[in-house]
Amino acid sequence: MARIVVTGAHGKTGRAVVTDLLAHGHHVVATDAVGRAGHLSELGTPMLVADLTDYGQAVEVLQDADAVVHLANIPAPGMYPPAVTFNRNSTMNFNVFHAAQQAGVGRVVWSSSETTLGLPFDTPPRYAPVDEEHYPFPTTTYALSKVVGETLAREISAWSGIPFVGLRLSNVHTPEEYAAVPGYWGDPHLRKWNLWGYVDVRDVAAACRLALDAPVSGAGSYVIAAADTIMDRPSAELMREVFPDVPLTRELGEFETLLGIDRAREVLGYAPQHSWRTELRH
Repeated sequence: MARIVVTGAHGKTGRAVVTDLLAHGHHVVATDAVGRAGHLSELGTPMLVADLTDYGQAVEVLQDADAVVHLANIPAPGMYPPAVTFNRNSTMNFNVFHAAQQAGVGRVVWSSSETTLGLPFDTPPRYAPVDEEHYPFPTTTYALSKVVGETLAREISAWSGIPFVGLRLSNVHTPEEYAAVPGYWGDPHLRKWNLWGYVDVRDVAAACRLALDAPVSGAGSYVIAAADTIMDRPSAELMREVFPDVPLTRELGEFETLLGIDRAREVLGYAPQHSWRTELRH
């Protein structure tokens, strides 16, 4: 049983990660800037309320931790003014990463973003499926904050020897959110912004857990997406209609994701188990 700090534990992804880690026997220290503190928490474990833009609080949160799953960030562009998004995310990431070094934490798993790869694709990608080599291509201050985070991870990992695993998460969906999926199908341009990608929150939780034990060193980042797209049309057909000039690097499966997850499969053992197709049938 490891003592794992989960930041951003009160959020959509954080809740799923806490639940998954507890189910697999870990001792979880949950922390967030919002939500019910202590034993009033609804997370199945007490929650410490902390502001990670304050370095001292980050240091205290990570005391005696074996690992940290760092999810605490503004989760998308457009929620706050651009400078607020960049400054808050970059500050939290630096504070947690540097505090992990000071505390001698064994591993850092953290949420980077698919946006580092060029989203939204108003400018077409260079090729598809888009993979880890389609980087860095930030087009918003949110994406830029994640690129800065990946740079911080690389440098602090080199200083400290701590493995850092960045998860470039696609658009996270809960099972309840799949009811909206058929509304996307009428216009393929509606979700071209991320090549019709998504990921189930339960698969994100599994990816975080796998990343805690994967045989890695240094700092690496991995695309985490579902195995399929969110559309009911073949992937190659979507590309021909919306991005006709973008070359495909391989023959695609019928509904195969256009956010390549091969490296996450190989290195982390990531194998997405959930799809909107199954959920809507149920």
